[in-house]
Amino acid sequence: MPRLFTALELPHDVADQLELLRGGVDGARWIDRDSYHLTLRFIGDVEGPVAAELQAALDSIGGFPFELTLKGINAFGGQKPRSIWAGVRQSDALIALQADHEAVCRRVGLPPEARQYTPHVTLARLRNGRGASAGVQHFIARHGLYESRPFEVEEFVLLSARPSRGGGPYIAEEVYPLNVSM
Repeated sequence: MPRLFTALELPHDVADQLELLRGGVDGARWIDRDSYHLTLRFIGDVEGPVAAELQAALDSIGGFPFELTLKGINAFGGQKPRSIWAGVRQSDALIALQADHEAVCRRVGLPPEARQYTPHVTLARLRNGRGASAGVQHFIARHGLYESRPFEVEEFVLLSARPSRGGGPYIAEEVYPLNVSM
């Protein structure tokens, strides 16, 4: 199976709103609006039996639907920015859901995620690093107060990506509704 990760997909109107922010940063490769997502757990390339076990184990994740709001624009990489992203308003429900995904991944034998979870939607990947810094800072200054409308999270998806530069296009392998059974 190809590269896998679990994620939340965005409502169409929120993706449309993010798409309107695009532009004005030299060296940016803007993510296609159909590829916007909020990663819960990057899994990576796994063998078929592990992928099947993971796909089944994700069914054990329960919980209630919850509300989420995107808030703020920032960049990863400091003085050599690598990507521009939209952040998420603090959500205990999101953090709990992500922790459940981490636990399921460990239960099927995947190594723990090494990086601290920072919920975000990647808007652009940057090629120039230090050369893009001024443009990125200007972009953040212009759009840093961005806030989406609150939206209901009722499901998560297992997505796959074929090896490519910058990810996408992503394919929904399975959709998992949030419900109270656990």
